Amino acid sequence: MNPSKFIVPDAVLTSLKAKNKKQLLQELSVRAARLTGLTERDIFDVLWQRERLGSTGLGQGVAIPHGKLAGLKQIVGIFARLPEPIDFDSVDGEKVDIVCLLLAPDGAGADHLKALARISRLLRDGRVVEKFRASKDAAAIYAVLTQEEASSHAA
Repeated sequence: MNPSKFIVPDAVLTSLKAKNKKQLLQELSVRAARLTGLTERDIFDVLWQRERLGSTGLGQGVAIPHGKLAGLKQIVGIFARLPEPIDFDSVDGEKVDIVCLLLAPDGAGADHLKALARISRLLRDGRVVEKFRASKDAAAIYAVLTQEEASSHAA
């Protein structure tokens, strides 16, 4: 599933500031509420409940907070780069500076898993993550997101 199907160019944030995991999830919830029309509180609650099950910090400075929400029409993603890495209780103990939020409709079982798997594969590729860290602006990050998808299909 191509990330361009669930991450729009306006949902790429190049310098999202947060001091900790809770503040980061609150900031992402504010942005996601604007994109989805759902309330910040509902989005935050779903994300926080998921984090309580276990951290979505994958390691190597990457996290993929995610959840399902009633009332959501389609999968929505937000990509964020943090100027200052934060503790995210990641599996490897490293601080996080690359985050991809994924929200899915309540009934989007297979599509949610496909989107999560695609982003996870992309963000486990150290070469791609370094491109995200080196990108100058949101357009460059979005180009890496969509270019990597296109090149993986061409291979």
